[in-house]
Amino acid sequence: MTLTKADLTDFIYNRLDFPKHKSAHLVETLLEIIKETLGNGEDVLISGFGKFCVNEKKERRGRNPQTGEDMMLRLRRVVTFRCSGVLRDRINEKE
Repeated sequence: MTLTKADLTDFIYNRLDFPKHKSAHLVETLLEIIKETLGNGEDVLISGFGKFCVNEKKERRGRNPQTGEDMMLRLRRVVTFRCSGVLRDRINEKE
């Protein structure tokens, strides 16, 4: 099962007894803060959960899979996630 924004909103609504519209606003605001921070090239560290890191991929040679033609892939930024040890332990305790 995939966790969605609607699921997060419902969880906050049920767990914290916030009104539904405030729960949705809280989720949207948190995600906007994370997106803005990552968009500025800064990392996001959430203790006990993990770290979202912005990394730069250099320009490199690639290949068009449909035509087989060689091409240069442009410089770009990507987001990676490294989970914390606490989260890793919690995930692995269910095995």
